[in-house]
Amino acid sequence: MSAENLAGKWTRKCGRTLFDSITCVVFLFLDFLDAVLCVVFKLVDEFFEGNACTPCYCGKAGDKNGENKETEMLSESLYGRKYMLRNMGFLGFARKCRIYRKKKDDRDGSVNEGLMVNRWSDCGCQSCVSWMKKEYDQKLHVVVKNLPQGRGDEAAENVIFLHGFLSSSSFWTETIFNNLSESVKDHYRLFAVDLLGFGRSPKPNDCMYTLLDHVERIDKSVISPFHLNSFHLVAHSMGCLIALALAAKYPKFVKSVTLVAPPYLPCAKDGATTSLMALNTFAGKTLWPPLAFGKSVMSWYEHVGRCFCVLFCRNHRIWEMILKLFTLRRELNFMEVDLTRHTHHSAWHNMHNVICGAAKLMDKYLEILNKSRSVKVCIIHGDHDMEVPLDCSNNMKMKFPELVELNMIENVDHTSVILGRVREFAKSLEHIWASS
Repeated sequence: MSAENLAGKWTRKCGRTLFDSITCVVFLFLDFLDAVLCVVFKLVDEFFEGNACTPCYCGKAGDKNGENKETEMLSESLYGRKYMLRNMGFLGFARKCRIYRKKKDDRDGSVNEGLMVNRWSDCGCQSCVSWMKKEYDQKLHVVVKNLPQGRGDEAAENVIFLHGFLSSSSFWTETIFNNLSESVKDHYRLFAVDLLGFGRSPKPNDCMYTLLDHVERIDKSVISPFHLNSFHLVAHSMGCLIALALAAKYPKFVKSVTLVAPPYLPCAKDGATTSLMALNTFAGKTLWPPLAFGKSVMSWYEHVGRCFCVLFCRNHRIWEMILKLFTLRRELNFMEVDLTRHTHHSAWHNMHNVICGAAKLMDKYLEILNKSRSVKVCIIHGDHDMEVPLDCSNNMKMKFPELVELNMIENVDHTSVILGRVREFAKSLEHIWASS
């Protein structure tokens, strides 16, 4: 080996070692900071909310009270995240305080955990507290593109659109809805749903936001009220997992399922392993690129992430106003608005209980669809996608070759696979629906 090649190899090795060392130090500091904030938030929550505050997941899995439907649906990534400081004094102190308060409340009969309140750290605007209103019926916000007058609903083809993480129904209504052909608009009824915790849908703090919660809310908000006896599904990113769960529940109703960049992982023998693998795959601890670092911080550190949400999401109306002043725009882009219209509680549980927790259930749902032999699953994935690895789509195609049709789009990423080619994407949807 020449001296030049040897020097280059040594330089790269030193660079990797330095980068790994910096990464270790940064995340060690975040471990410490999250442990401190755990105690701080517990004290502040106790002051503002009393016993109505939602417990965090800094304890061990054994801290869960009993085994019921809710705890069974919790993702193992909530308690299985590895921290260097997890079992040190800060977290131990917080657990002892919680156990002491619970025992005291049980003795005094003063438990009020069922009280519906808005968290002090969440926004109090109309859409963010809609679940607290007396007339609230726990339905999601749904945008419906009805058929022209004169056509009966029984003649309609129905399509349900599900958005991805930190997004809303605007992702579809502002793009695809406007680019479908007139013939499709005359024959299809379109439903764009704000998933639980996002957009203008309810953001309650008394719900753990599991995959089943989304399916039940969609059933109650779209399928039952509109008496849908058949429908197509179109979903992006996180919405793909919900779409597959919904399709598995109604395999005889679903005519086609279009998945854009599905966060799918083959299920391991141990469900806990699958959930933790999903966390490391979609939000692994890394410093670069910046977006990936942000995802890792928000997904691994519950209390550090809550600090960001207190600053940005709680004050999303102020930030929107500031952005309008600086950009001199009367209306903001829907992606800029959707980014902060959620609560930390909703984003946290959707990341873990839907994206990570649902990973262990996807093979079961796909097996149901595969056996039904009546549902067509089409995957669309950009070859430059840095959010969801291409292996996710390839693995789904390899495991279910007869069920899945894979379309890999060149030179597009996670977002531009739709937003960068809206007309082409709309035409591909029309083709899928017509051939189903």
